[in-house]
This record gives sequence, structure tokens and C-alpha cells, in this order.
Amino acid sequence: MSDRNIPEEVAVALTYNRHAYATMMASPLDLEDFATGFSRAEGIIAEHQEILDLEIVVLPQGIELRMTIAPDRLRDFTARRRRMAGPTGCGLCGIEAIAEAMRSPPGVTTELFVQPDQIPRMVAAMAARQTLNQVTRAVHAAGYWQPTSGLGPVREDVGRHNALDKLAGAVARERLPGPGVVVLTSRVSLEMVQKTAVLGAPVLVAVSAPTALAVSMADAANITLIAIARDDGFEVFTHPHRIVDKAAINVA
Repeated sequence: MSDRNIPEEVAVALTYNRHAYATMMASPLDLEDFATGFSRAEGIIAEHQEILDLEIVVLPQGIELRMTIAPDRLRDFTARRRRMAGPTGCGLCGIEAIAEAMRSPPGVTTELFVQPDQIPRMVAAMAARQTLNQVTRAVHAAGYWQPTSGLGPVREDVGRHNALDKLAGAVARERLPGPGVVVLTSRVSLEMVQKTAVLGAPVLVAVSAPTALAVSMADAANITLIAIARDDGFEVFTHPHRIVDKAAINVA
């Protein structure tokens, strides 16, 4: 019988004013951040203050994130809910219209420049902050790096989408100033780019490869997509103008 440490995975239901929206399989950590980040990524709220109340309800078979949102947001939410074929399980599943799944995120308007030697340092810094992964070796992480302060919040989850939602929630709730870089320990798919765009991060760095659709979406959203970032280098797929040497940053 194995005595390996393994991560928890529970059903997390997200409800708004007692209306069900989605049930995700997630790690039961940083759930306040998850509620905020998921709600922003789905367009249910625009600012974290629009969640007027959040109650974390532990149930026999899972957890409910019971949110109360403002009346104007509730109207929009109700209209969108009518278009849903069913609850989502992975961020895309259950969405009735293909157009909804392929929605274009807002174009990123903030600017940020990074030096080539900073990129492997971002990735290396993530390892020390992945406390759950150090024990289980079985979860994904998303981190937020800023030029003035280095690596800020890092969030982990069994699901890579959830980890990024938790990170977005943390950035919003902590009101971090200025733009930053999203750093992922996973591959980059379409929805990861969409979530990064909603967060407003102009640079996305990942240790694994992107999909073709993710590259297309990053290009359209004005995001610099850097992937396959390892100790020995990285590849830039979109908007390479943000990767500059120190002298160019000082001149800018």
C-alpha cells in the first residue's frame, strides 16, 4: 500500500444569490481567491468589490462558494445563465454556444518590459513557493511577477485553470499596483490566455508549450506569450517587443 502524499480534490460549487452556475473539481485552498478570480474570468463581476458577500459552506460531498452579487450584476448573470446548457466542469464544458467559448478577451493595454535573464529566474522562483507541489508533486501553479518586487502571490491547484483563477483573485483582492507577468507551470491553452487577458497581464510565461489557438488568442489580445521557459532558454511566440535588454529598459 502506497504512503505517498496526494493532493485533495473536491467538488466546489459556485453559486450567485443562491443560483447555481458551475461546479469545479478543485483543491480546497484559497477559496476566496478562487471565487473572485473565477467570477471575473467568467464576466460575472468586473471588480472584486462586486461580490457583496461570500460564504464558504462545507457540505457532505463538497464545498459551496455561496456569493451575493449586486442587483445589476445579478440581472446580467441571470441572462447569461439562461444561455448555459449546464454547469461547467473545466472552464469550457457545458457552454452551449461555440461563440461563447471562443469569446475574445479584452485587449491588454498596460505595458511592461522584461529582460531575457529575468525569465528563467521567474520560473526558478516558482519552485520554492509551490509548497503543495513539494509534498505531492501533483499540482499546477500560477504566479505573479513584477519588476519592482519580484515574485508575488503564487496559487496552486490540481487544475491549471483553477490555479490561474486563484491567482487572478489574489491579485485583485490584494490590489497589487502596476502590471505584472503571469508565470505558469503548465501548458498554455486558449482559456489560460483568456484568463490572463482578463487579469490585464501583458506578459505570460509558461514552462510548457502553447496550443496554436492559444498563440492566436495571445496575439489578438496583445499579450507577449513566452513558453517552454527552462534554465537553458525560452521561446517567444507573440509580441516580442516586450523582451528587451537592461539598457533599453533604462532608456524607456
